Amino acid sequence: MSTDSSLAIYCPRCHWEPDGGAHWQCSCGCVWNTFETAAVCPRCQRRWRDTDCPPRPGGCGATSPHEDWYHGLDEAVAELMETALAVPANVCCSRNEP
Repeated sequence: MSTDSSLAIYCPRCHWEPDGGAHWQCSCGCVWNTFETAAVCPRCQRRWRDTDCPPRPGGCGATSPHEDWYHGLDEAVAELMETALAVPANVCCSRNEP
């Protein structure tokens, strides 16, 4: 993927950008940065479908689907697909190879 990718993470409602802090708390009590783990609690492995925008560091407090926080994914996926499709088909393993 190119280094000038337009992938960004911010609240889909107020556009607050996560600052790297541990602003999210799981029902198990773990406090962590949900964007380091794609919304999976590092303690109990619960996957969170929704993510709250934390009001204390400057967010709006709204709840949105976690994937809606990622902006520019369509372009990143298209770029990955273009790269993958450019690889000749015979580079991969044959049916007889493990």
